[in-house]
Order: sequence, then structure tokens, then C-alpha cells
Amino acid sequence: MLKQACPECTGDVPVAPEIELNEILECAECMAELEIVSRDPLIMALAPEAEEDWGE
Repeated sequence: MLKQACPECTGDVPVAPEIELNEILECAECMAELEIVSRDPLIMALAPEAEEDWGE
């Protein structure tokens, strides 16, 4: 299991070697939702908030 620093709190986030691109993880320390934006090199970013479209 790999560890990557959370971009929000810099806490360690465990990442499985078979992680998929765009997969969402949660930081156990700050509870931020993180998205895998690159696998090589491994890069995580804060996941975008889901926006309501209100049927438009």
C-alpha cells in the first residue's frame, strides 16, 4: 500500500497500487474527498463538489 500526502491537510492517505484514474478517496484525518488525477506520477487533488442542475 502506497501513502500519499493529502493536499488539504498533508496527512497520509493510503493508496492501493491498483488505484484507478478519477477514483475518489477520503482522507481519514480531515475527511476531504480526494480524486486521483494522475497515476504516474501519483497525484491527488480535492474532488470537485457535485453541483445541482435543478433540472435545467
